[in-house]
Amino acid sequence: FFSLNSPQSHLAVYLFHSAVSVLGEIVVNEVNFVRKCIATDTSQYDLWGKLVCTNFKISFITDDPMPLQKFHYKNLLLGEHDVPLTCIEQIVTVNDTKRKQKVLGPNQKLKFNPTELIIYCKDFRIVRFRFDEAGPESAKKVCLAIAHYSQPTDLQLLFAFEYVGEIYHNPAKKVNGIDPGGGGGGLSSASGQQTPLFETYSDWDREIKRTGASEWRVCSVNEGYMISTCLPEYFVVPSSLADQDLKLYSYSFIGRRMPLWSWNHPNGSALVRMANIKDVLQQRRIDQRICNAITRSHPLRSDVYKSDLDKCLPNIQEIQAAHIKLKQLCVNEPFEETEEKWLSSLENTHWLEYIRSFLKHSAELVYMMECKHVSVILQEEEGRDLSCLAASLIQVMLDPYFRTIVGFQSLIQKEWVMAGYQFLDRCNHLKRSDKESPLFLMFLDCVWQLLEQYPAAFEFSEMYLTILYDSARISLFGTFLFNCPHQRVKESTEFAISKNIQLGDEKGLKFPCVWDWSLQFTSRDRLLFHNPLYIGKSAPCVQNGAVKTFKRSKKNYSSTLRGVPPALKNGIISEQEFLPRRNSLILKLKPDFLQQTESQSSSMEQYFRDWFAKPVDLHGIILPHISGTQIKLWKLCYFRWVPEAQINHGGFITAFHKVSLLADEVDMLNRNLRQYKSNSSLQGNCSELDQSRMYFRANSLNDTSGAPDFLSSSFPFSPVGNLCRRSILGTPLSKFLSGAKIWLSTETLANED
Repeated sequence: FFSLNSPQSHLAVYLFHSAVSVLGEIVVNEVNFVRKCIATDTSQYDLWGKLVCTNFKISFITDDPMPLQKFHYKNLLLGEHDVPLTCIEQIVTVNDTKRKQKVLGPNQKLKFNPTELIIYCKDFRIVRFRFDEAGPESAKKVCLAIAHYSQPTDLQLLFAFEYVGEIYHNPAKKVNGIDPGGGGGGLSSASGQQTPLFETYSDWDREIKRTGASEWRVCSVNEGYMISTCLPEYFVVPSSLADQDLKLYSYSFIGRRMPLWSWNHPNGSALVRMANIKDVLQQRRIDQRICNAITRSHPLRSDVYKSDLDKCLPNIQEIQAAHIKLKQLCVNEPFEETEEKWLSSLENTHWLEYIRSFLKHSAELVYMMECKHVSVILQEEEGRDLSCLAASLIQVMLDPYFRTIVGFQSLIQKEWVMAGYQFLDRCNHLKRSDKESPLFLMFLDCVWQLLEQYPAAFEFSEMYLTILYDSARISLFGTFLFNCPHQRVKESTEFAISKNIQLGDEKGLKFPCVWDWSLQFTSRDRLLFHNPLYIGKSAPCVQNGAVKTFKRSKKNYSSTLRGVPPALKNGIISEQEFLPRRNSLILKLKPDFLQQTESQSSSMEQYFRDWFAKPVDLHGIILPHISGTQIKLWKLCYFRWVPEAQINHGGFITAFHKVSLLADEVDMLNRNLRQYKSNSSLQGNCSELDQSRMYFRANSLNDTSGAPDFLSSSFPFSPVGNLCRRSILGTPLSKFLSGAKIWLSTETLANED
């Protein structure tokens, strides 16, 4: 038996009341008789229960049913009222009687007893609790505990380390029936594929063969991170570059980040990422040597085109500033102004403008590879921020494999996780980085724009993209936790030594992989990831143990691409001169393109014009429409927690529901036909007939049943209980979101409404 005041006793009580718990999770503080506010203008819907702070999340445990809510998308790791600690942005305590409020940092004192706690979340949620009936000291302690555990001072204090430590000390323990130690199991496609993690030589070798990059090789010169700590152990380089040359050249690159191959076009053109050369004296010679090697890897010995992303695209500070303004607009004043003023404010955030910039520049580089048959080098100071986004977008546009679920996950592994995107700093998991910038969110937003324009070209849905963004804020998974693979190995090895964990031959601890979606969702709920409009013919990486080269027929991969209309007005295509389908790429060329001859510029125009004039080949290249009306706000991601923005029985989900029923009917007909032709046993056919790839299923053929009552524009999320209006008592939300991070001050803010 536990002592009454021990952490184990708290955990026992917590597990008794809560249906969701994770291995290694302990309760650090709790308070009873807490009221969770559900609406801003009335308290009649408020819930009573216990507020609990664990080392993984904050939970509100109640026996009361959630009012006004008819559906809840259940996460196996998180309860209905839970917020992961790494998803918390700011913690504000309020005392009504003294009219005081304070932003709580770690290890701070609170000089007044709070009557209210407001949690601002990174996913735009605002959660509010009242302590009118709770013990004042207990309320203060739980607020301080949340502040302390949500703002850890060290990477090894994040929950993933505690969880993995428990796994290694207790190998027999599992979470949700799954052993998460391996991390290699991704969401399988219809062909049974798993997501390659690109941690091994063989994964890179398969990708070379899949893309037909015969003049490139896997390089192991960085094995053990002997050359660069911010590169993967294995990466791909031109076959003509010897390991000894790579070692010598590496000293001249920032971070010793040698050029990284990303992808090969069927015509031989390669996509390469490269950091700047810091050695001015050697710059010209090394640059020429690298370009010559890339040229020799091309079957036509074509030239190399360099794109300086630092000059062409917004920087990470501008993207962060735009995100803060977007958050202020969506959370602080969603619909209290006129529509015209709101849209003007949206434009002033520059968020959509930056999305347009990335889509436009990526499409221009698609033109260079597809039409000009030249290899493209994406050059950036360190080669681990803007190039992650640009390289990924180019591949999504060019390669239909990356528009499948497994392909998309492998793309993120290859171009973000293994290429050294600094998730720890950019996501600000430790709440103290001045390098925070939502580049990964901007990438998902850009992909959503393409999904919105070409819904039948993507295997995954916008729900999948939104949940993927949310998963980056769950500190259980190692996928989005580190700045580079070396940091994972180094930090986890140090942690293992401190906890007396025997690693054997393993390179660091193995953390759960986010691609193992069974850790978060049931097989039934994972069906929402699938897009019912998808028309797929993707080429697998591996089938029956054999590597299959990724080839496209002339029909599937037309070399005739579609072009940019020339009629431009203030950088936006004239709506009057072109049909909406052709309102696409803005041909406002950047400085590097303007250096081309006039004939080359007109060639690009013609290329885009021809492309948009033809029917879209869903298994070939897709190019974005980027006129002012075609780039939209991703409402499901940014508005899902805003009650005023919810449209009952409205939004894209209504079409998603109807198409799912139709697709399910088609599947049922196909299964019936197979049953009729095969004349197999009734028992075997029944099991097949019960299978469905759709979340919404037709009960029978010609099912005309109406849409479920719980469908809304926020589906599968619910904004109930998330307060997004500025009428919250005593909370100067505009200051919190002002961009100057005024709320990071530790001073008490008094007498503010």
